[in-house]
Amino acid sequence: MTSVFDWLDSHADERRRAGLARQLRPRRVDADHLDLAGNDYLGLSRDKRVTGAAAAATLRWGAGSTASRLVTGTIEMHTELEHELAAFCGAQAGLVFSSGFMANLGVVTALSGKGSAIVTDAYLHASLIDGCRLSRADVAVMPHGDVAAIAHALKTRRTERALVVTDSVFSVDGDLVALRELHAACREHKAALVVDDAHGLGVRGPGGRGAVAEAGLIGEPDVVTTMTLSKALGAQGGAVLGPRRVIKHLVDTARSFIFDTGLAPSSTAAALTALHVLKDEPGLPERVRTVAVTLAARLRSAGLTVTEPDAAVVSVLVPTPAQAVTWAEDCRAAGVLVGCFRPPSVPDGVSRLRLTARADLTEADLDRAVEVITRHAPRT
Repeated sequence: MTSVFDWLDSHADERRRAGLARQLRPRRVDADHLDLAGNDYLGLSRDKRVTGAAAAATLRWGAGSTASRLVTGTIEMHTELEHELAAFCGAQAGLVFSSGFMANLGVVTALSGKGSAIVTDAYLHASLIDGCRLSRADVAVMPHGDVAAIAHALKTRRTERALVVTDSVFSVDGDLVALRELHAACREHKAALVVDDAHGLGVRGPGGRGAVAEAGLIGEPDVVTTMTLSKALGAQGGAVLGPRRVIKHLVDTARSFIFDTGLAPSSTAAALTALHVLKDEPGLPERVRTVAVTLAARLRSAGLTVTEPDAAVVSVLVPTPAQAVTWAEDCRAAGVLVGCFRPPSVPDGVSRLRLTARADLTEADLDRAVEVITRHAPRT
């Protein structure tokens, strides 16, 4: 008997043959692994100050927020976190979402719509791409890092309203966008700029205030910043920073905010405490960047093709998806966890091992990582 889902099996077979099948691998809490795959850039996800705050918030408020934030899901800490994030980065106001993905969906859809234009970089994060798809706007995708192409698209658009959407630090190779030049093009052609600073917060900018703050744009009236709380802050959730009227507009219109359960109390408290740690230890961002540069240089000296990191992400290029999978599996078996990025996760079609630096990595950790990665590299 045939089934309506028989077609899934042929698609799964095609992915397996192409080396693109994916697998969920639960992490063991007691595993002696060196984690270079996660995004815990400052090493705060297991910091006792952070985990203690999460536990205390759970005991006080419960395991979840129980509802949308517009119903009963807003707690005092949500507002406190929004105020402190905005003040730390220099923005007028902030809004906390349940994830960075939801924050990006909310911003792009609420600030665009039918009859407007969106111009994007080709290497956008998937959450921003999905926001563009849902927006009903006219979307133009420009070559990666090409500010002149974005400016031309803005100049020749047929709509009055326009939105430029970009990452600050791109998640695949960790390269930094030319934010000042991009903003100048936006201002010249009367477009708003939305920047996902997920990989910039806690890593770039003065005291870890992010790449948008580093570029001097965080307080500009035509710039909106999104971020995750799950990377440098080691918690979970997302946030949007920007002009007060933009934040008010999101509360009224962003569907991924209105119809989603509020961020759990534990994650809210964890992110807030991690932000306090970042304020108290402003050397952490420089430390993680130093680790990233050191790791990249040592792998490059070993003969591997490695990107130059602008933040915490280090990519090692691999000829084929199958080799990337095997290499990552061999590293895992040797106790070093690395990310394995293959099409369609990589917009240029080139497979990579994606490594992430952490501020708490030691010289012994780097020695171990370099030895394992180079020992299991594909033979050419």
